[in-house]
Amino acid sequence: MSERNPWAARTGLTAILIAVPELAEFTDRWRSVSYSPARPTMALNELIPPHVTVLVPWLAEPQPDKVRRLEEVLAPIQPFDLSFSTAGQFENGTTWLRPEPFDQIRALMQTVIDAFPECPPYGGEHPDPHPHLTISSSAQGGDQVLAEAEAALAAEELPTIRLDDLTIWREGDDGIWQLTGSVPLGGIGLE
Repeated sequence: MSERNPWAARTGLTAILIAVPELAEFTDRWRSVSYSPARPTMALNELIPPHVTVLVPWLAEPQPDKVRRLEEVLAPIQPFDLSFSTAGQFENGTTWLRPEPFDQIRALMQTVIDAFPECPPYGGEHPDPHPHLTISSSAQGGDQVLAEAEAALAAEELPTIRLDDLTIWREGDDGIWQLTGSVPLGGIGLE
């Protein structure tokens, strides 16, 4: 258990994510050999598809009224295109891809975070999270992975993804995350 991340040592977490499985072919070269310090027995790509975390941990048991609250705060936000064309690295060595339009993603995240003050992002460890798609955790990240990612991005054009919903995930007892639902952007389906 990580002393620094006690929230991450919990099991049965839920999360609100921007899932981008379309990028698995690109990101698995790193995610398949990278392991989360909190879940060191399985590679990142075995635990969960590529994603940008919007809010984790979310609610232990998302009840219909809480899902409705999420639907309501997302209703005014229209779907938009999402791309990943640059890589970066946190001080701890975690290597990531930057989602664009970055400011729009950050605003979307803040809208969700503000709607659920009882669920501080990353258990309060990172109150103002930086939008990113992790490709290599701190234990396996570093300058070499960053250089590889930058070279790959220069050589390959990643697909643009239409962001029209946020997905809800639950971590199983085995540490593998399962999709449990989604909430559309733009109020589609709201009465």
